[in-house]
Amino acid sequence: MTAKSVGGARVERADEDDDGRDGEAGGVGAGFAKAGDFAVAGPRRAPFGDPLVEFLLRLGDDRLILGHRLSEWCGHGPILEEDIATSNMALDLIGQAAQLLRLAGEVEGKGRDEDALAYFRDAVHFRNCLMVEQPKGDFGYTTMRQFLFDAYSVLLWEALVGASHEGLAAIAAKALKEAKYHLRHSSEWVVRLGDGTEESHARIQRSLDELWRFTGELFERDAVVEGAARAGVAVDLEALRSRWDAIVRDVIDRATLTIPADVVMQSGGRRGRHTEHLGHLLATMQIVARSHPGAKW
Repeated sequence: MTAKSVGGARVERADEDDDGRDGEAGGVGAGFAKAGDFAVAGPRRAPFGDPLVEFLLRLGDDRLILGHRLSEWCGHGPILEEDIATSNMALDLIGQAAQLLRLAGEVEGKGRDEDALAYFRDAVHFRNCLMVEQPKGDFGYTTMRQFLFDAYSVLLWEALVGASHEGLAAIAAKALKEAKYHLRHSSEWVVRLGDGTEESHARIQRSLDELWRFTGELFERDAVVEGAARAGVAVDLEALRSRWDAIVRDVIDRATLTIPADVVMQSGGRRGRHTEHLGHLLATMQIVARSHPGAKW
């Protein structure tokens, strides 16, 4: 286990080989022994492919899994308007995921489309960050996670609009418009809950405290990011982190909340090392496709 600093916080993660892969990468599909909320990898290594494909899978998996989490609120929102808004944001994210996974399959060239990548990969092969796979929690938890991810997503899409890869640049241009709406919506709710009642303030502060440990993973630079940059998809994660900090701190201050200090950052999702929660999510999301492979309707 090694530790490094990301955005002023300590990050602990498994040792990696020179190519950026874990010495013991794994996932729910590879077999785990549970350690608290986090899974401990089994003996199998998660295979890594072309860096551009891996980068596209990260983008697509983030949005597929977060979209699924948001869809769990359908029919359960605190008010009708928010029930509809949350469901629409879930559809936006799943639509983005479909485009990104389709593109990943085309670049990979092995005949896998977006459905194959969404429904017929085990958890060890998913590349989403740990934050998006956490259970939906209460409305404050969902709102805070959405805000932290939305701020990151807007800045990432702004960077990728200028990518030399035409397919990705086109997806980014469309997704950026949706992400800006998501950010405006989630940031307004963070301020409303943080600067609201005593209970709403306590709940969303607790959500921030629990989620902050997952934010460092969004900005980790590794062999996949560097390989994608060589393929014409470059993202300055250090500059993006600085801008993200400014956006987040402004909203957190207006919401009268406090960013937790001295947090040990958690990572591993980008390398197929996930929490137990992803396995449960995939069991629900994939059951129909796996029960009826090849079905069309």
